[in-house]
Amino acid sequence: MSPRATNPLQPASTEPAKIRNFCIIAHIDHGKSTLADRMLQITGIVDDRSMRAQYLDRMDIERERGITIKSQAVRMPWELNGETFALNMIDTPGHVDFTYEVSRSLAACEGAILLVDAAQGIEAQTLANLYLAMENDLTIIPVLNKIDLPAADPDKYAKELADLIGGKPEDVLRVSGKTGMGVAELLDLVVDKIPAPVGNADAPARAMIFDSVYDAYRGVITYVRVIDGSLKPRQRIQMMSTKAAHELIEIGVSSPEPIPSQGLGVGEVGYLITGVKDVRQSKVGDTVTDFAKPATEALPGYTDPKAMVFSGLYPIDGSDYPVLREALDKLKLSDASLNYEPETSVALGFGFRCGFLGLLHLEIITERLEREFGLDLIATAPSVPYEVTTEDKKTVTVTNPSEYPSGKITRVSEPLVRAGILTPKDYVGTIMELCQSRRGNLLGMEYFGEDRVEMKYEIPLGEIVFDFFDHLKSRTQGYASLDYEEAGEQDSDLVKVDILLQGEQVDAFSAIVHKDKAYAYGLMMTERLKKLIPRQQFEVPIQAAIGARIIARETISAIRKDVLAKCYGGDITRKRKLLEKQKEGKKRMKMVGRVEVPQEAFIAALQGDEEVKKK
Repeated sequence: MSPRATNPLQPASTEPAKIRNFCIIAHIDHGKSTLADRMLQITGIVDDRSMRAQYLDRMDIERERGITIKSQAVRMPWELNGETFALNMIDTPGHVDFTYEVSRSLAACEGAILLVDAAQGIEAQTLANLYLAMENDLTIIPVLNKIDLPAADPDKYAKELADLIGGKPEDVLRVSGKTGMGVAELLDLVVDKIPAPVGNADAPARAMIFDSVYDAYRGVITYVRVIDGSLKPRQRIQMMSTKAAHELIEIGVSSPEPIPSQGLGVGEVGYLITGVKDVRQSKVGDTVTDFAKPATEALPGYTDPKAMVFSGLYPIDGSDYPVLREALDKLKLSDASLNYEPETSVALGFGFRCGFLGLLHLEIITERLEREFGLDLIATAPSVPYEVTTEDKKTVTVTNPSEYPSGKITRVSEPLVRAGILTPKDYVGTIMELCQSRRGNLLGMEYFGEDRVEMKYEIPLGEIVFDFFDHLKSRTQGYASLDYEEAGEQDSDLVKVDILLQGEQVDAFSAIVHKDKAYAYGLMMTERLKKLIPRQQFEVPIQAAIGARIIARETISAIRKDVLAKCYGGDITRKRKLLEKQKEGKKRMKMVGRVEVPQEAFIAALQGDEEVKKK
């Protein structure tokens, strides 16, 4: 244990002047979780024997991928000038898809450590998180991490960081999350610079829910930040938005394991357990108050996250549908940005239409459903929400191509995003070419230092949800970083491309694309399905169509028995007679036969080119 650390706090209510609430914000892979590990060790709440890398990343999927998905709150003791302070630290994710998670953490804090990799400098998500922190009026402490790396250039990036937030380069603290260098000084700075929480201890209790998780044994565990008043065990509490009332079975703090306490006071961060199993009763952003003496006004909650990408999730085994519903309910508790509603598909059966913040979010949720709940799922191709106006002036919001109205369409509007791309200046040309091919509109460019430039583009969301990020990384050798936010809508020439199998539409393969790219999509899907669908006893045409117009076609030839095998020698008319007989049989078969598309073909066609190549 460090000589500066004290024993873990006995978590009775601590006076607000001795509390500091802060979070760590940074771009993905700039060392947030490693710095948090060193803080846990230096403050002594995790001993060397229990320590492991990324201690606060609890999910297997986080540890495997080396990314943080869930914010984690932890309470640490720290002594400065003979006084012991309680530091509530929240480690946040860095990926653009989890910005909502970051915004919730910021609302529960008074300060933020802005962490920048000393070998890479400021990146797109660094800027996005900084602006979020500024909107919340947080005190910002600029820190350069990884200064022990041979490639680190702390002087250059300290100047860049100081120019960005205002200040002097020498005020930027230099630390190494790996070796622990400078971490004690950083904790001193947190106590000095970040203001203590402010609240009215005598007012009715008000606590903001910033996170909640589901535990199979204990029910819903709710994480709160107390703003006014106090909460105590066995107190009866009420949720202000749902009016649900519960008794507090246990209350405490995470340090980093849960430690029950005698209560939480103004400015404290902790957890509540009521034994409730219904996941819908603990809404993130809700206000918890005293049932007997409730507060009159709820705290300003979080804005509801707006889904950017939609995809259908279907169980491969139809009997798993109720299990999928329950699993989504439980995931919704720990991830408030997930939206879903039931839907049915002719090809895939019963499932859910889910709204996600981005493609990584979709991937993580699908993987968590498969791992944590043992489900086998098919995810349909991602799509974005479109506003479609028909000839009779009706406007329909379309999140699934099967909802696209038939008949004459007067206008289609699609969502736009404002993308910020941070890149070395050598790659400006290649990025411009990529963005223009995706119907992007350049808004401006701004230089950071001598060799880095931020490019602002307005791009349709539908153009970036598939493979834009992959192309951006490959064209810039991995140096460019991307951040985006919604920026309204625009009218576009969009059409619905249907895929027909033997004249019958297969809804799972339909897509809404720009008119100029419709032919390419139709060609790609027909070729892909030709490789994947097994041959039948009869010829099967695969067509791509816009309305009644066919734009691409492939044909799966029939499996044919060699009827001429027994016909050796003799007149040609004998052979022709046998072939005509076979032809008639195939024609009759085609009239009654149905094309069965195997489940593997659906999965491979919806997952993309890699699967097709493997096959």
